[in-house]
Amino acid sequence: MKFNRRKFIKRLLVAIASVEAFFIIKGGVSKVEQANAKKELFNAGKVDSFHKNKTYPFSTGHFFLRRFEDGGFLAMSVKCTHLGCVVNSNLETGGFNCPCHRSQFNRFGEVLAAPATRPLDIFPIVIKNGEILIDTNKAVKRTSFEKSQLTYA
Repeated sequence: MKFNRRKFIKRLLVAIASVEAFFIIKGGVSKVEQANAKKELFNAGKVDSFHKNKTYPFSTGHFFLRRFEDGGFLAMSVKCTHLGCVVNSNLETGGFNCPCHRSQFNRFGEVLAAPATRPLDIFPIVIKNGEILIDTNKAVKRTSFEKSQLTYA
């Protein structure tokens, strides 16, 4: 069978289009799989294993879990709201310090010292069957602490 230039170019273009279509479809499926994987909640543990008035760091989940005097839980991001550096917990004050630019936050994640201008972001908490589940894919920006941000068992 003899090929001329026109047939060769047509078949080449069809082959290229097929390869591109394959990668577009594969990429779309991959994004759906990634979105489904991200929907999983981080299991912090049993409610009873967290003492009142104490902060627990979760480096794998990138958050601090604080249980307050009244039993309420608050999951706060480890990222400083100034430039995103990782904050450290301050055992003396119960708050948080940013080592990069010295922002300070109280135990509710509210700003005590600039340059940060807003509180630490928080993550939604669900308590199911005595387990604390944190949605670390959904950081919530806030302007201040409100009691309604706490989750109770």
